[in-house]
Amino acid sequence: MAAIDFVKEQLRIRAFDGVLTERLVQDPAAHGLGRLPHAFKPDATVHSVCGYCATGCSLKVHLKSGHAVNLSTHTDYPVNLGMACPKGWEALTPLAASDRATIPLLRGRNDELEPVSWGDAMDAFCGRFKSIQEEHGQASVAFLSTGQIVTEEMAFLGSLAKFGMGVVHGDGNTRQCMATAATAYKQSFGYDAPPYTYQDFEESDVLIFVGANPCIAHPIMWQRVMRNQREPEVIVVDPRKTETAMAATQHLAIQPKSDLALFYGLAAHLVQMDAVDQDFINAHTEGYQAFVDFLKDYSLETATAATGLDYAQVSQLARLIASGKRVSFWWTMGVNQSYEGTRLAQSLINLALMTGNIGKPGTGANSITGQCNAMGSRLFSNTTGLLGGRNFESEQDRNAVADILSIPVAKIPDQPSLAYNEIIDAIEAGTIKGLWLIATNTAHSWINQKRFRRVREKLDFLVVQDMSYSTESAEIADLVLPAAGWGEKEGVFINSERRIGLTRKVSQAPGEALSDFNIFRLIAHHWGCAELFEEWTSPEAVFRILTRLSQGMPCDITGIQGYADLERAGGIQWPYQRPEGGARLQTQRRLFEDGKFYRPNGRAKFYFEAPRAMPEPVNEAYPFILLTGRGTSSQWHTQTRTGKSDVLKKLYPKNPYVEINPVDAQALQIRPNSKVCIRSRRGEVEATAVILASVQVGQVFMPMHYRITNQLTASVFDPYSKQPSYKACAVTIHNI
Repeated sequence: MAAIDFVKEQLRIRAFDGVLTERLVQDPAAHGLGRLPHAFKPDATVHSVCGYCATGCSLKVHLKSGHAVNLSTHTDYPVNLGMACPKGWEALTPLAASDRATIPLLRGRNDELEPVSWGDAMDAFCGRFKSIQEEHGQASVAFLSTGQIVTEEMAFLGSLAKFGMGVVHGDGNTRQCMATAATAYKQSFGYDAPPYTYQDFEESDVLIFVGANPCIAHPIMWQRVMRNQREPEVIVVDPRKTETAMAATQHLAIQPKSDLALFYGLAAHLVQMDAVDQDFINAHTEGYQAFVDFLKDYSLETATAATGLDYAQVSQLARLIASGKRVSFWWTMGVNQSYEGTRLAQSLINLALMTGNIGKPGTGANSITGQCNAMGSRLFSNTTGLLGGRNFESEQDRNAVADILSIPVAKIPDQPSLAYNEIIDAIEAGTIKGLWLIATNTAHSWINQKRFRRVREKLDFLVVQDMSYSTESAEIADLVLPAAGWGEKEGVFINSERRIGLTRKVSQAPGEALSDFNIFRLIAHHWGCAELFEEWTSPEAVFRILTRLSQGMPCDITGIQGYADLERAGGIQWPYQRPEGGARLQTQRRLFEDGKFYRPNGRAKFYFEAPRAMPEPVNEAYPFILLTGRGTSSQWHTQTRTGKSDVLKKLYPKNPYVEINPVDAQALQIRPNSKVCIRSRRGEVEATAVILASVQVGQVFMPMHYRITNQLTASVFDPYSKQPSYKACAVTIHNI
């Protein structure tokens, strides 16, 4: 009886309706979602590729009355296989941020940004930029774009600016992350062509990660490594003991910027061991003998001397590469963001070529891309290269693009754009007077940050087009154009493995904010060049134009009929020409399986160059090397979006911090969690000291996500890719 009385009492105090009951009681849900609270039961679901990193995960967005209310993962998508990182789970949160730009803002006579109509904003945009061009020439206005907007918008922006507005110079923030990889691939392979597919993570016997921390930067890629059933050797080459290094079978903690000497030493040892694939070299490469001659000055001994590694460590790595097993080489920003990054990337490409580790399962010289659409930017942004991977300098390429787009060929510039750093230099020199930033936050992310803020004062007009009015760049703009964010527009992203995936509109942009696509249409109308873009009526219409622009190029995607094809196939890797006879599309495809590369003779080429000294070595005044990089998997770039999520903010420190080795901390009497000053030749900042043995003696590490970090970094660039060298500069550190 006591039990019956207890149940009756529980039923008496339970409320069968009300807010808490609605939140807690779950009902069967459709769409394969199991059980959900009634308030979260969707009317429909739609698949959409995530807009953060270049992994390109697909999310299942839950819709109620046409509005996104929640999301889960897409279990069948060949990229993430039902997984998502913290950023993906919180992808919808930034759309409701309180600092969303909802109306155009124009700086008035009182020097404050004030709300204006779109008509007034367009009058200011067109009037000011045209006036600058009339006074200083067509090349006096430039734009800086992004790897964050969809490919169709990138193509529209680059075409509007170059063909419609007469702008000569425009680059993207992919210059900060992927320019080195793109340049290395173009030189070595003849085209910007990452050769791999994610299946290679699972099919490799030896995975060598160089300057890469996928545990943090690309968590789902790391999960693919963890799915590898071949008991692989995982080697991490990185000065810092990163999360990936902790999980690896071997960590080579080299001295900063000694990578090139390491890989040349390994290559020389492979030649000496006769552990090369001579048949592959003879049939599919050129320049090998010159490379062998170059390597006579290198050995495992020179590698150990330069890197500070033990001979046994380097020798073991050489044996693994020579093992005849499936070896894959992977790199990210630790290679790309270097003053000699192009040759460093090519040292990995050379190792893959000389051992025949390319074009086969589990192999490759594989650059892991950073931003969600950096690959789309590299192919179709029309910035430093003409649409589809063509060249502005080529009359044949200009004529081809003019014919496809039905525009006068005279509208297409016959010179490539200045690179990002050269645009900044031209602003400082006074030859560029107007600048248009689209979905990028230069005032935070550009190297030697204080210099950009000084240079900005030389601009007559700065326009920032972004989803937030509070970014560091928007705060110093003359005009802010409110743009829709991920989830508020549609288009395609191209991920690291060349997979073209569809991202969908699942929410309405706030206030008067417009998609970048519609902002570009509006500008074309007010500028007076809309007739050039009569066919550019929707993102999907532009995607069909891009398929035509790809025809005959290595990135040929003429086989894709439209968005429905991408939806059915789970994304499609380029190249893709529709097979005859209805042959089944392979979900995972890699390049160079036939040994044919994109250079005129069909052969890959060995590139090499002697290592150079670090541009800013340590000295008595600046005795530490500052390393920068990603902090946690819950942070993204300048935190314009991740900083709006209460969930993500709980997963990383609120305030900037610097990691210091315990030996150095003891010598400097720096205590854990104390405030310290870090100073370089460009400025000084304050941060919280974190004492960790993950950084070596004489080195410190700061995450790039905090706005202060790039006040320290140096204006040093790779001579071929023009990519900034964020990773190593000299600093000093002391207690406050």
